Amino acid sequence: MIKVERVMYSSRTRDEIVAYMADFSRAEQWDPGTITCRRVNANDPVEVGTEWLNVSSFRGRRTELLYELTRMSNDRLTFVGRNKTATSTDDLHFETLSDGTRITYDAQVGFHGIARLATPLLKREFERLGDEVSRQLPAALEQALGPCAPGPQQP
Repeated sequence: MIKVERVMYSSRTRDEIVAYMADFSRAEQWDPGTITCRRVNANDPVEVGTEWLNVSSFRGRRTELLYELTRMSNDRLTFVGRNKTATSTDDLHFETLSDGTRITYDAQVGFHGIARLATPLLKREFERLGDEVSRQLPAALEQALGPCAPGPQQP
């Protein structure tokens, strides 16, 4: 299994970020590997059990995973994607700070069958993707949610 963790910061509130991140179709905006991500039942509310079809590119190959929102709280979201080759878990933790929110992104990918043999060879590529997420996610939040309003002016 490959595990990658990144910690990021945003000036936005935890509630704003969780509301934005809960719709996994927005992975198109912050996940460098995602080509498209569409909610399976677009008219249903986003809640535990909601599914998305994610098409990603990894090392020049397209792959599809069916993701499910398996945990949703005011400080944590967990998405689990599966196909015949791999199971991918994106676990996001949100911590309120005095000046914004700390976002901890934990990604785990477990390969199935013969694909497991490639796990040691792919670790570096997943680390690179984690680095890209740590740059793209805060920028996507800023773009989607707008700049944070300034606090009260000091006399």
